[in-house]
Amino acid sequence: MAGGWARDGAVEEQIEASINDELARMRATKQPIGESLTHCAECEEPIPAARREAIPGVKLCIDCQQDRDNTFQLRGGINRRGSKDSQLK
Repeated sequence: MAGGWARDGAVEEQIEASINDELARMRATKQPIGESLTHCAECEEPIPAARREAIPGVKLCIDCQQDRDNTFQLRGGINRRGSKDSQLK
């Protein structure tokens, strides 16, 4: 279903592109890089060996990682549709 000047399937393509962008962002931020630390980068508590083996490249202890995961992070989205003014020109 197209709306206005959009071609058929344009809305679905925009939705799919937004979902793919978000998935790529999530995958990129979840992969630790480098060697695991023996002590947490934030609180300096020891990181258990089992955690270091299970997640290569881990930098935070479980408590600090949970705090970071539970913290709301505002991020800018992408407006793929543009403003109505740009569509009228």
